[in-house]
Amino acid sequence: MNHRFTTILWDVDDTLLDFVYSQRYALKKCFHAVGHEVTEEEMALYARINDEYWKRLELGEITKDELLPGRFSALFSALGMEGMDALAFCQEYQTALGSVFSYLDDSLAVCKKLQGQVKQYVITNGVTSTQYSKLKLSGLADVMDGIFISEQIGYPKPDERFFDICTAQTEEKDRRRMLIVGDSLSSDIKGGIQAGIPVCWYNRTESINNSCYKPDYEISCLSMIYDII
Repeated sequence: MNHRFTTILWDVDDTLLDFVYSQRYALKKCFHAVGHEVTEEEMALYARINDEYWKRLELGEITKDELLPGRFSALFSALGMEGMDALAFCQEYQTALGSVFSYLDDSLAVCKKLQGQVKQYVITNGVTSTQYSKLKLSGLADVMDGIFISEQIGYPKPDERFFDICTAQTEEKDRRRMLIVGDSLSSDIKGGIQAGIPVCWYNRTESINNSCYKPDYEISCLSMIYDII
């Protein structure tokens, strides 16, 4: 069977796996361990701070080593919990984050159906140990032809160098035959456009794209990928 694309580069968090599900579990577990029952408002505050820090990483304003404890330092300061050890808390959080998962749109079944039709790789900015744990537990690691994590690559998405290193290790060398599928306009879509790789925006909430980054394709359900490839 001839396909338009031979290779799919999958984002993980909020594309194949439900990041919010894992985040809520990890926050509740870690705060409970220090004697604090985290509220919905506090989790929402953390989510905003976390998103801000990841955006700063994408822009090259901070490093991953600054991001990981820095977001918790900012959270503890906002909550009046300055005495907390942000680094130790972060380490426990990352372990908890990688210990649970929830599929989006039956993503494992989608990837299994694509096996043998296209090559599939993971591209993620997440923490190495956390991502490997979730991918292994979920079974997604077993259906991927490769896993590319920014910590190991040396550059985060959307840095073009991230994609240069990834594509140097894929079987397909023609970037026009590759397709990036991800939920982030500022990371996956921007990065793919800059790298000359076709991009598919996974927009399951059917949000309005107010950015300057226009994807080649848009899907609201992962199974819609079958019609694209």
